[in-house]
Amino acid sequence: RHMSKMVDSIKAFTIQEGTKKAVEIVSIQGERIDTVEGYDCEGPVEERLMGCVELMFKTIKASVMDGHTTYVESPRVEWVMKKGYPCQTIIVASRIWFTQECEQAFAQLEDGNETSLKDFLKQQQSQIGALIQLVLQDLSKNERGMLVHLITIDVHARDVVSWMIDEKAENRDSFTWQSQLRYSWDDKKGSVIDICDASFVNGYEYIGICGCLVITKLTDRCYITLTQALRLIKGGAPAGPAGTGKTETTKDLARNLGIACYVFNCSDQMDYLSLGQIFKGLSMSGSWGCFDEFNRIPIQVLSVVATQVGSILNALKLNKKTFRFMDEEISLIPKVGMWITMNPGYAGRTELPENIKSLFRPCAMCVPDLKNICEIMLAAE
Repeated sequence: RHMSKMVDSIKAFTIQEGTKKAVEIVSIQGERIDTVEGYDCEGPVEERLMGCVELMFKTIKASVMDGHTTYVESPRVEWVMKKGYPCQTIIVASRIWFTQECEQAFAQLEDGNETSLKDFLKQQQSQIGALIQLVLQDLSKNERGMLVHLITIDVHARDVVSWMIDEKAENRDSFTWQSQLRYSWDDKKGSVIDICDASFVNGYEYIGICGCLVITKLTDRCYITLTQALRLIKGGAPAGPAGTGKTETTKDLARNLGIACYVFNCSDQMDYLSLGQIFKGLSMSGSWGCFDEFNRIPIQVLSVVATQVGSILNALKLNKKTFRFMDEEISLIPKVGMWITMNPGYAGRTELPENIKSLFRPCAMCVPDLKNICEIMLAAE
């Protein structure tokens, strides 16, 4: 009953009859995944719930590993529809193989095969064609949701390859390729995600069948800024008019990296104590917090918030496991991230003090390219 408060996408765990063993994850959309092992839901409630969250991480990791190894054993459409993998596994494994195949195309290009990228583009187009044929069939709501998500990712993958052909990219160091989220599988670390010179290990937070944003060049630019902010151990601050996708892009990046992201709408009622409690929770759980319309918070509160955020970032820089926060020793999980979004120039908004500005890396957002979004809507839905 309490799981959806902890993990956005999980409705409940199925308990085996006659025992207290959790054996299956049920998402809020009704997707079901068998857990990698049974877990006895006994003992104090906080230990039990933490055990369930750990079980989710293990299950998703095992599922992604299995999906990645079986990808080449059967035709792609069959692998997507018949194997019964959860949506998240299909997306991550597809992206791992896309990266691998694109790197192979670059290797062939360097060996003198000048048409390797063009051949790869044809393969991408035929894969999308096969998925579009699937969408036209009679499907359940969950299958359709999963295919829409996969087509969105695939269309962007195709666009990336065609951009690289247009600009005559010669090797994998081309900026267009380096600026993408490149998924790979490492036997020690598991699923790894690289973008530019930043590298992240997948957090395996279960995302269910939530769909994803259409990826445009604006999204790519925003991802680079936010991931570089993480690499430099700072927060990120997307700013721009309403409706440009500041919050959604942040949430989407969190899903791509397998991290929980909580959105807080800020108001002038917030004081440093309530914000301190939120920061404490984010640090101890290793989650991301996205503070919407951050500049509505009164300026006297913001100057205290600067020291709170500063103490978390300093502890991260020193690789501490625990640190002192608001007169209390608390644990710190290094995946934690803090993001603030702002609508500039509205009445009743404060200008951010300099000590806050220095902790958050700014990122300007503008109105996205509708042509791109319409194309994917028509292809997938």
